[in-house]
Amino acid sequence: MNRFRILALLLLLLSNAIYWPRTLAQSAPSTARLTIKGDVEQPLSLTLEDFRQLPRKTLKVTNPHDRKEENYEGVLVTELLKRAGAPQRAQLRGAAMATYVQADAADGYRVIFSLAELDPGFQGSDVIVADTLDGKPLDDKTGQFRLVAPHDKRPARWVRMLQSLTVVQVPK
Repeated sequence: MNRFRILALLLLLLSNAIYWPRTLAQSAPSTARLTIKGDVEQPLSLTLEDFRQLPRKTLKVTNPHDRKEENYEGVLVTELLKRAGAPQRAQLRGAAMATYVQADAADGYRVIFSLAELDPGFQGSDVIVADTLDGKPLDDKTGQFRLVAPHDKRPARWVRMLQSLTVVQVPK
């Protein structure tokens, strides 16, 4: 063989070696889990498949970075908290009003919401944990789950690579 054929064959093999593991990883079943824990009656650990069986909500939002309209679909945080047994609606009074939800990401990013601001009895909150964007699964950079808070003026509490929601009642 001449040098050009050898070089072309090597480039073809190299490109397949780089591409092949990536395609295997994309087709592998997801092991991502979303956990709801802390001061709840029933801690949850949801796979992506479990998550997709829950009641769904679609939010049409304008991405604050590029002003592009996006459609996120997922599960309301209040639904997840209800299933875990966190205080809601009429239970949110007295000491329960000093309860917050901490959202943690795989990269160490963390944000806080008061439990009351997530409750529809207090605010018209549409905060969701999304698993799709414009009808497609979220990309690798975003992770399997993303917290979307559409009414925040800045997306600082939009948590990508979301791993857990922890309910914490502040002690007296």
